[in-house]
Amino acid sequence: MAFRFASLVLFLHLLHTLMLVEGDGSNVIRLNTKDDHGHDVRHNDHATQTGHVHSHHGHHSSSSTNPKDPQLMVFYMLPDLIVGKVMPIHFPNRHLSPSQLLSKQEADNIPFSLTELPNLLRMFSFPQGSPQAIAMESTLQECEVKPIKGETKFCATSMQSVHEFARDIFGFDTQYKTMTTTHLKNPPSGRLQNYKVIEISQNIPSPKLVACHTMPYPYAVFYCHSQQSENKVLMVTLEGEDGDMVEALSVCHMDTSHWSRNHVSFGMLGVEPGMTSVCHFFPSDHFVFIPFSATM
Repeated sequence: MAFRFASLVLFLHLLHTLMLVEGDGSNVIRLNTKDDHGHDVRHNDHATQTGHVHSHHGHHSSSSTNPKDPQLMVFYMLPDLIVGKVMPIHFPNRHLSPSQLLSKQEADNIPFSLTELPNLLRMFSFPQGSPQAIAMESTLQECEVKPIKGETKFCATSMQSVHEFARDIFGFDTQYKTMTTTHLKNPPSGRLQNYKVIEISQNIPSPKLVACHTMPYPYAVFYCHSQQSENKVLMVTLEGEDGDMVEALSVCHMDTSHWSRNHVSFGMLGVEPGMTSVCHFFPSDHFVFIPFSATM
């Protein structure tokens, strides 16, 4: 029952979003799926090179540490989150279309491994060395990297697999809720801008959570991971300088001592592993599951 309810909530959120587009259309690649898997899928070139910025492994190219890269403007330290404070934040104009979601049966019939990449490129008609091929290779590499100490990770190729992973983490009978970022007025502009912190509406200690991030691929792939440690899940009301109003999901990792020293957040914040908390805002196509018991 809990699984079906959580699936419905998340599916309704995905239905609420539009086709996946990226900012002003600059610096993007397109991953075109087969006709029955949707139309255009676009991902920013930064994601092609680095996977997602929330990974704890630190497998990033040198360009990902560029402080001018707007996509990295999602990190902060918990003491810096104060009502009234203005923070530069980047929310990509990127959404997931339900047409990109495969059923578990469809997804399980498509190989998903780095060793199968040549066959996959032929399947999707992507030339070796093309931006699409590079994006797929990056995603497969990220999915096959061993988890850090205390972390459980899984790349899910269907929503059913996402929820199976969550049930493995929480236990079959545990009810859990979906949390994500919602833009209340208009879709995000996709540009870096200043946001004022209006309210911190929720601050939930959650030692156990599952965070899922979309990855660049011809169909929906979710990099889901869980690390049982001291975490805080926050919902923050933000007002952008362009009038954008956001109920922003943020997760704070209070113990970063096992993270890679090369993780991009440390360079952005000027800290080292274990020195301080690392928090980050989530774009609207990423989400977190937490047990209902954590909210009581």
